[in-house]
Amino acid sequence: MSSIYSISSAHQSPARSSDQKIAQCTVSCVYQTHIAGHCDCGVEQEHHVELVVDLCGKRGATFMVDGNQLELYWDLRSAKLSGPELSNDFYVALVSDEEVVLLLGDMEKKAYKTTKARAAMVKALMFYKEEHVFGKKSFSTRMRFDQGKEHEVVVESSTAGDKDPEMWISIDGIVLIHIRNLQWKFRGNQTVVVNKQPVQVFWDVHAWLFSSPGAGHGLFIFKAVGEGDSEGDDDTQCDGSDCSGPSKYCSTDSYSKTVETCFFLYAWKIE
Repeated sequence: MSSIYSISSAHQSPARSSDQKIAQCTVSCVYQTHIAGHCDCGVEQEHHVELVVDLCGKRGATFMVDGNQLELYWDLRSAKLSGPELSNDFYVALVSDEEVVLLLGDMEKKAYKTTKARAAMVKALMFYKEEHVFGKKSFSTRMRFDQGKEHEVVVESSTAGDKDPEMWISIDGIVLIHIRNLQWKFRGNQTVVVNKQPVQVFWDVHAWLFSSPGAGHGLFIFKAVGEGDSEGDDDTQCDGSDCSGPSKYCSTDSYSKTVETCFFLYAWKIE
């Protein structure tokens, strides 16, 4: 079966919003992995397990999902942060049936030694990332559109003063989207090309222009466009011959290994 796992972290920014609360940048990443060699193509999740990871400890936890025992191991004692995200010197490993079905971090050897498990045949993939960032004019984050190279994404705006508001979206230092007269184009979308990969960009910055500072956010969505993308296509492919039961289980052989990641960037303007 396929299961969805969310990893979240937070980092306090020294900037303060209009209500004097400390602005807290947060990031959540959702991964899809495989358990017992099957893919659950249904969208409804009958089970929800939430675990709080001790950042200062080296620990493990055991829990059940749909009758399958899962083991979670982590070591974050020496982890380094890059904004709200962990960057290096850590691992988080999820084990099912003596397979590491999800592995995060750069300490792979230590993770396999601790778990005494083998690598999974089907690699877990991130398909959803949500980040909340705070700033005055500029907002930056990092994204992977094709499960490969990480790209730096920067959103800049000029919404104050006598001039018409403008907005720029750059990737790896190159401005790919420039919106003039933002007061009329505060919602829109455009397709750009990053390393020969088409990427759809959607934005909604109505709150930047028509709400008080800190009362609303700008929303940006980035989604890589696959070769088979078309309206009405399901993100998960599952043919009828391999599916069974109301929850639509199918084997990993029929599961599309190309997971297109969606990034949701919530940009909060502060004074």
